[in-house]
Amino acid sequence: MLFQAPSNPTINITRDIVIRCLMLYLGESADQLFKEYDDTDEDSVAQDLAVQEMKIYSIQTNLSEGTEDIGIVIDGTKVLTALGSFPRACAMLIGLTYALNLAYPKELRYTFEAFQKLFLELDCSKLSPKVNSLKSQLLA
Repeated sequence: MLFQAPSNPTINITRDIVIRCLMLYLGESADQLFKEYDDTDEDSVAQDLAVQEMKIYSIQTNLSEGTEDIGIVIDGTKVLTALGSFPRACAMLIGLTYALNLAYPKELRYTFEAFQKLFLELDCSKLSPKVNSLKSQLLA
């Protein structure tokens, strides 16, 4: 999914773009982490979220007013709601997975590894080749 940035982006929009670009660079799909619902039936959203293993969701409740609920679902259960932005939800998800000692989703292993080992500097002694390449390019 390509994302077109507005001419005067806010810090949250910039952070959102950086996270999505990081995932794209690492060869992973943002759709594996983010799930967006636009003006849909609450029952269908609840059914879809019930089968999600680990996702950040956004439910657009009123398209004209721009009202949305951004939250985290783990093993089909909403664990956090009303987070306000994707970057904040992503930070909370990293904290939850670390605090609860949850396994990272296999399809997002490089993204979570970059967050953990490059940005948080937790257990950064051994890096996968993709994340090591990213680190080398960031430090060059």
